[in-house]
Amino acid sequence: MANPPQDTSGLGYFYHLPSGGFLNRIRNSLTQFSDIFSEFNKYIAPAYHHDRCERSVYMRLYSMHKREFVMVFIGFFICFGLGIVIGLAGPPITNTNEITATSILENTTITKDKNALATGPFVMKTPLTTTYSQQLWLIAKLETSNEDDEKYDKSFQVSVGIDGITESHTPLNILSAENIKNRTRHLLCERNMCEEFIILHLGFLEYAHYIITVKFYDLELFHQKYRIKGITFYFKTYSPAFSQIEIWFRFIFLLFTFIVTCWFAHTLRKYPVYDWSIEQKWMSILLPLLVLYNNPFFPLIFLWNSWFPGMLDGVLQATFLCSLLMFWLCIYHGLRQNERRFVRFYLPKIIVVMPIWFSAIVLATWEKCNELRDPTYNHFVDTKNYEGFKMFFYIAGTMYILYLALLVLKSYSELRSMPFFDMRLKFLTLLMLVVLSISLAVTVNRFGFGILEDNFVANLKTTYKSSAQFMCFYGLLNFYLYTMAYVYSPNGKSNEQITKDNPAFSMINDSDEDVVYGSDDESRRPLNSSSNTTGSKNDYDSD
Repeated sequence: MANPPQDTSGLGYFYHLPSGGFLNRIRNSLTQFSDIFSEFNKYIAPAYHHDRCERSVYMRLYSMHKREFVMVFIGFFICFGLGIVIGLAGPPITNTNEITATSILENTTITKDKNALATGPFVMKTPLTTTYSQQLWLIAKLETSNEDDEKYDKSFQVSVGIDGITESHTPLNILSAENIKNRTRHLLCERNMCEEFIILHLGFLEYAHYIITVKFYDLELFHQKYRIKGITFYFKTYSPAFSQIEIWFRFIFLLFTFIVTCWFAHTLRKYPVYDWSIEQKWMSILLPLLVLYNNPFFPLIFLWNSWFPGMLDGVLQATFLCSLLMFWLCIYHGLRQNERRFVRFYLPKIIVVMPIWFSAIVLATWEKCNELRDPTYNHFVDTKNYEGFKMFFYIAGTMYILYLALLVLKSYSELRSMPFFDMRLKFLTLLMLVVLSISLAVTVNRFGFGILEDNFVANLKTTYKSSAQFMCFYGLLNFYLYTMAYVYSPNGKSNEQITKDNPAFSMINDSDEDVVYGSDDESRRPLNSSSNTTGSKNDYDSD
């Protein structure tokens, strides 16, 4: 006669005393113990379906139909286009004041010297500058009497003296022309016109006026052969009107980013962190970094006459952009990989992205640091180091592109037929391609095809041509993250619906109308078909 069931565990399970042989009793005992242990199993040793189902919050992406995807992208492009229209209506980026060498020399005693245009000195007073002028460039352009159809390159030396005019209208020496090391410049000429070259660059403005003294050396023979007909000096500063627009729109983007960050954190507040999908975890990192990208400390540039606020702005922007590169690598790999240990998962990606971050930091700080010691500094002087740095940047960029391409191809080869996973891939890839295409188009328009060509840092030819380019860059990245935050946010469904993230079980309880992409048969396929043939326990080892 069978023994009656007994509840000995206190957990609502009835334990049947085993009967039969010794091995049968052990097997039955282990089976009963396994049922009790399974209640705590997800907190001790999560299995594939635990990590895939219960530990992935049901994102809004899963419930979106095709028309909703279209509306999301239309909203993105409307916001982005509105920013460009506002930029097109904005003021020019820079103000330019010019003065000719002839007008400078006409009231001096050296005006009768036949080599005066080739040597100087040229003593100039800058136009009125304010804190909204931000920076000052002095650029020169030569014109010769040569009519021959030829190109020629002439190197020469420039020395510069700088005096700041104090509030009491007395000059205060900042840089002495006698003590400064002469800087090498190049004249690249074709027929009678020569390309402009930068004489000096002041990264921040401490005085309302400056008196600048410029002397040229080694141009006497050039003057005798080609006859310098005239020299035009250009003072260029940021437009105060543009600076005010930059302040306002950075503040607007900062405010909206802060609101979106708080909203996204609020939507995830009721879910434990280990339940978040990898996209939601990364969005919780990228949104605060976007706050820093919009730089809440930006007004310090106008309140504090120092190099530090400008350098801080460059470092924050470089950090956010490299975090975005890291995000793409982690997502494309993380969708396939269930285990994301630091050494095997994150460390290789950090090694790939870190050189790019280092290059961006160098671009943001290298020339600024040298200009603090010498406003006439130019990377032509540091040709060997600069060329080495360019090669380092190209190698790092190539490694990143190849690695990202490999991860994208592997992701599509393994996940393209899986319901919901193909949705995540398609949305991520399509929006990423839109961002990269626009960024590349604006970058080529702004810098040309040689992004790291000479004068990359300080040449006014590489600054924004209009406020529209500024709005394009800042609006693009901000609206990109706003769109992802909306799509990756929880849609308020219950925890039971979280199981839809499981490619093996996600479609079992769905009706045909709920299947947006893929079929029921496809939803039951293993994630990695190649590993399915081996019958190993790693068939489901991906996320």
